Amino acid sequence: MATTNRRTAIKGILAGTAAISAGSVLSAYKGNNQEQMSGKLKGNINHAVCRWCYGDLSVEDLCKAAKEIGIKGIDLVGPNDWPTLKKYGLTSSMCNGAEINLTDGFGDTRFHAQLHKQYSEMIPKVAAAGYKNLICFRGSRRGKTDEEGWKNCVEGLKPMVSLAEKHNVVLVMELLNSKIDHKDYQCDHTAWGAELCKRLGSENFKLLYDIYHMQIDEGDVIRNIRDHHQYIAHYHTGGVPGRHEIDDTQELFYPAIMRAIVEVGHKGFVAQEFIPTAKDKLASLRKAIQICDV
Repeated sequence: MATTNRRTAIKGILAGTAAISAGSVLSAYKGNNQEQMSGKLKGNINHAVCRWCYGDLSVEDLCKAAKEIGIKGIDLVGPNDWPTLKKYGLTSSMCNGAEINLTDGFGDTRFHAQLHKQYSEMIPKVAAAGYKNLICFRGSRRGKTDEEGWKNCVEGLKPMVSLAEKHNVVLVMELLNSKIDHKDYQCDHTAWGAELCKRLGSENFKLLYDIYHMQIDEGDVIRNIRDHHQYIAHYHTGGVPGRHEIDDTQELFYPAIMRAIVEVGHKGFVAQEFIPTAKDKLASLRKAIQICDV
């Protein structure tokens, strides 16, 4: 009888704790939303949004919405769309258009000649437009060791980093997960990217820390941000699992992550890169910005 009562009591305690914990998390998300619904953004974070997540909207319509919400930049747009961004006073917070693709990158010497041509053309364009960040990729491992990958990346990137230094542009290599979305991608852990930054030794080469990708491949997000923030120029968000809305349905608590980003002194952009599931996609975007505005 005593054993039964003890089990019942423990179940009651656990249920109560779970309810309190869930309630606390929900309150934190809702409280943050309510605080921001009636006021301007706090200004601690430079908010951006990734273009590709809103493919059913024109660039013009996305710019209008971003301006209204308080977003300052649009990620992953090339030169053809820059005039529209300028029209609305927005920046191209992460330029693209020089890369070949996500798999054929600087980690393989076969692609260096093509990459050098494309980046040599794009870096001056980014600078002339008054922008700063240009994305790049390591590409697939294809059986190469970490050391081979670093060596090839240094060889391929050095001349492009030198050009970027002359134009005050930063080449930003994205960290992608190799477990679910980008099988065989080599720059799939923060430490790998940080080591490449150390070897290149330039403030004009940094990392794009994608929170969604790094939660999948290594976790320990806040600690990694604190330990490696000096090598990170830019952040992307996304709910885990599924890269969906930033809300209480997924496993990351974004207000704490955003506070860590602010605390390390990040002055770059944090771009929302989630795939909206709600019918009103812009409402989802607005909610994500509110949650992340700490």
